[in-house]
Amino acid sequence: MKNIPKSHPRYHSLVTRELISEAMKKGLVHETGLIAHGRGEAFDYLLGETTIPPAEVAEKTAAAALLCAANPVISINGNVAALAADECISLAKSVPAKLEINLFHRSQRRIKKINDLLQNKGVKKIYGLNPDARIPGLESNRAYCSKEGIFTADVVLVPLEDGDRCQALQRMGKTVITIDLNPLSRTAQAATITIVDNVTRAVPRIEQWMHVLKNLKRSQLEEMVKEWDNTKNRRAVMTFLSKRLNSLS
Repeated sequence: MKNIPKSHPRYHSLVTRELISEAMKKGLVHETGLIAHGRGEAFDYLLGETTIPPAEVAEKTAAAALLCAANPVISINGNVAALAADECISLAKSVPAKLEINLFHRSQRRIKKINDLLQNKGVKKIYGLNPDARIPGLESNRAYCSKEGIFTADVVLVPLEDGDRCQALQRMGKTVITIDLNPLSRTAQAATITIVDNVTRAVPRIEQWMHVLKNLKRSQLEEMVKEWDNTKNRRAVMTFLSKRLNSLS
């Protein structure tokens, strides 16, 4: 990363690539995580590598939902640990929310590495190391979870694409907040609140909105969440993408 000049027009994108690559070499990220990152980067390029207005509104609503939550949990996978560990830790402290490790390509080695990373950054209690519950209707390793964490959570923040679990959590009656650069994914379509933004931008913005909204009455926050229309917001994202593509053609 030292060889990437800050004057490069896509400096942040190149740095992110290096971070995810190094995390894979260290064993935090599964090799398929590189594919997922590349797919997301392509959509981010279409968005202009910036937080668009519909995403800003979604981040504000996500902050309101987290402020209203009784047992909020932030789910951590390898890519999130590699790219936004500090941001997720900061957000968890602000809510406050629990942090739980949840992996599709689950192995004790990867869980330990992610756990060690979070602990070295000061997190004292991390959920998901020894799962004692399963998400109903889910056969993949993502079903394994902590009873005190995701299983009994009322609001779950699921950064990055995670379609099958997102749908299963919805069936459990949970409010699911997702960060997904692909507005067409199953995750984006199934979530309660879909944030079409880069995780490195979205998590800090959710926290910023929390500080703005924290003095509002609970009834105002609940009304904000109640009035949220995820389908309408996703359509606004698609409209933005269509107009941007037309302007570039």
